Amino acid sequence: MKYLLPLLCLSASPAAADELTVMLDWFVNPDHGPIIIAQERGYFADAGLEVEIIAPADPADPPKMAAAGRADLAISYQPQLHLQVAEGLPLKRVGTLVATPLNCLLVQADGPVEKIADLKGRKIGFSVAGVEQAMLGAMLAPAGIGVDDVELVNVNWSLSPSLMSGQVDAVIGAFRNFELNQMKIEGVEGRCFYPEETGVPAYDELIYVANPEFMDEEKVARFLAATERAVQFIVNHPQESWEIFAATSAELDDELNAMAWGDTVPRFALRPAALDAGRYDRFEAFLNEMGLTEGVRSVSDLALVPGGGA
Repeated sequence: MKYLLPLLCLSASPAAADELTVMLDWFVNPDHGPIIIAQERGYFADAGLEVEIIAPADPADPPKMAAAGRADLAISYQPQLHLQVAEGLPLKRVGTLVATPLNCLLVQADGPVEKIADLKGRKIGFSVAGVEQAMLGAMLAPAGIGVDDVELVNVNWSLSPSLMSGQVDAVIGAFRNFELNQMKIEGVEGRCFYPEETGVPAYDELIYVANPEFMDEEKVARFLAATERAVQFIVNHPQESWEIFAATSAELDDELNAMAWGDTVPRFALRPAALDAGRYDRFEAFLNEMGLTEGVRSVSDLALVPGGGA
């Protein structure tokens, strides 16, 4: 099922707005706050854009849609972008939505795992093979253990339920702004071990990607400027922005999303168009070192470099 947000009516203008389609990475949630606020407050309209926001039926679809030119922009993940480019997908990062990692290695706070070394011989749940396992390996290494010293269990996106039920002793791939809060609501305290503090280079969690061959760079620049304006509003008015966001759908107006909103606000990219080239260099080298890519690509292969063209 696809979720299509209603478009704002444009104010009277002598010129028609330019259309732009954005494929989300998943159903609408607080991670997408700047896009929704930009839509609801008319920032896209002010920028001369009519933005169509679509949630995918399959979260694997958005990068493929952007690569094929069937969406102007798609939301993806920096770690996945490196792998997709290595596989030949014609995508580049054009902006950042969430500028810090959200992924974490999650355990029960009162469980048997007090430190990472305690995971030896225990079960760890995961949902996405590849990058998550590489992150896990990097996090285990400083504790003197490796992936071969734990039992990996594919929990099929059932991260916090599998941890709370005791099916596994930890999960990798849990989002600290969602699964941690989901457990708290269920009366179970969780604790995160953070990849960026435990052997994994820092990275952008959520990014905007596009195929340079089909991309209208000027329209994308206006889109990013509108979302930057939305982030400024969110940071200045977190409660009002939450109320605007929650009012767009009854499904969003609940305790979990309210908690997630508060945790996500400080992680939105204040300058979505800005590129930290070193961050992409370091993560590319990390994936190569972990054996997930062959060779090391330059930043210009991975991202639209300001002033450097596509």
